Amino acid sequence: MQVHDRITRRVDSALHRHHDLSLTGFEALRRIAESPGERTSMGDVAEAVGLSRPGVTSTIGRLVAQGLVVRERGDGDRRLLHARLTPAGRQRVEEAAVTHDEMVAHLLGLLGDDVAVVTDALARVSAATRERR
Repeated sequence: MQVHDRITRRVDSALHRHHDLSLTGFEALRRIAESPGERTSMGDVAEAVGLSRPGVTSTIGRLVAQGLVVRERGDGDRRLLHARLTPAGRQRVEEAAVTHDEMVAHLLGLLGDDVAVVTDALARVSAATRERR
């Protein structure tokens, strides 16, 4: 098993256990929470989280079923769907962010003096994957 998979599974497990959220669900909620008016298009969520169209539909569907998000039609283009955070969603993402961020900080702390080198390398890889080709 790769290091990334182990870290992802550990964070995902903690989020499930403490907040009844998958890591993907948390990332989607965080993206929506950070958007203007706590509302964003399904396409933006998919791109930010790295999901396919069916994947984002499924993830948002689970969040809607939990009462954390509502789907809304776009103001200008009624064909576009947006996801908006509910008050319960705001509370859940705020609580889950503490667990997520503490766990990531703990895992990065295990790197000791190498943390700056590793986080810089990961930031460069992340930036490169966002570049359009």
